[in-house]
Amino acid sequence: MRTTVGIIGAGPAGLLLARLLHNAGIDSVVLEGRDRAYVEQRQRAGILEQGTVDVLRAAGAGERMDREGLRHDGIELRHDRKRHRVDFPALTGGRSVMVYAQTEVCKDLIALQLKEGGPLLFGAEALAVEGADTDSPRVRFRQEGHEGNDDVLECDYVVGCDGSWGVARKAIPAELVQVFERTYPFGWLGILADVAPSHDELVYARHDRGFALLSMRSPSVSRLYLQVPEGTDAEEWSDDEIWAELERRFETADGWRLERGPITQKSVTPMRSYVHEPMRHGRLFLAGDAAHIVPPTGAKGLNLAVGDVVTFAKALTHQKDTGSAELLDAYSETCLRRVWQAERFSYDMTTLLHRAPDATPFEDRLQVARLERLATSTAAETDLAEGYTGFPFE
Repeated sequence: MRTTVGIIGAGPAGLLLARLLHNAGIDSVVLEGRDRAYVEQRQRAGILEQGTVDVLRAAGAGERMDREGLRHDGIELRHDRKRHRVDFPALTGGRSVMVYAQTEVCKDLIALQLKEGGPLLFGAEALAVEGADTDSPRVRFRQEGHEGNDDVLECDYVVGCDGSWGVARKAIPAELVQVFERTYPFGWLGILADVAPSHDELVYARHDRGFALLSMRSPSVSRLYLQVPEGTDAEEWSDDEIWAELERRFETADGWRLERGPITQKSVTPMRSYVHEPMRHGRLFLAGDAAHIVPPTGAKGLNLAVGDVVTFAKALTHQKDTGSAELLDAYSETCLRRVWQAERFSYDMTTLLHRAPDATPFEDRLQVARLERLATSTAAETDLAEGYTGFPFE
């Protein structure tokens, strides 16, 4: 099998890249090790930056998002039983975010790819990327039902959208790699609950007992999170204990109430910052979690992946139209500028709102001072709003 661009991974990054390339008249093949049902049910991010929304619309994948997604024009910050709303459009010249789950983005892009795009192979496990530093890289893979027989996808370019445990980044020689990483001593206990959200926008709460986040998946399904110690087992918490702790951390002086409902899912997400440099080796390009991970506090993971594939698609289209590889050669440097700004923003949000296990009274007071600054300074608010709604694609 041969194609111009071999894409490993049918998450939102790989699927969107295939769509962008299709629209530019460039052929591709997408390899995904899991089956379609798994990809369409894999719960991940739910906040789309303004730039991501714009890209999906321009790619022809925004119709259902615009119909069913929830536009949010701000977030609420809470501490010491006080509330402060950050107004995104007022601070950013009209920018906002969209609540629309990654599962739904994937469903939309899969439907488009199967209807209009190139091959999308589910159950096709990538085993290795070979010849990345040649003009003819290839992906060795094994398709479900073809036991004992490896297949080869020959490409002009390979894009690894296969996450932090995929094969793509293993093809970059270790001596060329720098890794920057931080592991946090806490995680998020997340729940899905069949109850209408108790607030119409996301609520980020800093509390002496730890962070809490009120989010949502739809007008009838709430998504909520609690900071818990690293290594916590979600089953250690009963449903009543979870709701009671959420109520403590979201408490306000004006009598606001958190509505309870049946919890349908709970899990613990570890917190990590990670950057792999470079994001390119020869004709192999890394995108999304294959190259970088952010703690979820800033809602940046999916949006960073979108930035990567937009950058690659633009660079390859530029080469197709002009014959110049200038933008392809600059891919890693271009992406990393945006990646590091998102890493900074995510780190700032995490350290602003989470209480470290060994936090001192001095550090606690600094957190409160930072939150008070956000509540009283337009400049500080603007910096947060610009970061939250998304750094521009270059």
